[in-house]
Amino acid sequence: MNNYAQYEVSMHEEHHSQKLDYPSGTAITLAQELIDGVERKKSWVATPSTDQSELSISASRRSNVPGSHIVTWESEEDSIEIAHRAKGRRGFAMGAVVAAEFIVGKKGVFSMDDIITL
Repeated sequence: MNNYAQYEVSMHEEHHSQKLDYPSGTAITLAQELIDGVERKKSWVATPSTDQSELSISASRRSNVPGSHIVTWESEEDSIEIAHRAKGRRGFAMGAVVAAEFIVGKKGVFSMDDIITL
């Protein structure tokens, strides 16, 4: 049993009311990373779930919200949250420019993994 077995992991995202996709692409990417890292998780669902093999993603859409993603690890003893909250849309625009500059002169299919280096 790993150290995280007593924790249930879930995700919540919040975006502006004009955002049509649910869950967002970012939430799906985060969910896949969690599924890859948590042995008991096999898939994600966009509804509340009591199935231990499913990662639940909830969402809300409100006016004037650039975007946030919150991953919560919950146990009987405590709760741990890791959150990213955009303060505006400028960061998204800068990311689009970086991606456009990266793709110049290249052919093929790329993902953010190709652009981001840690």
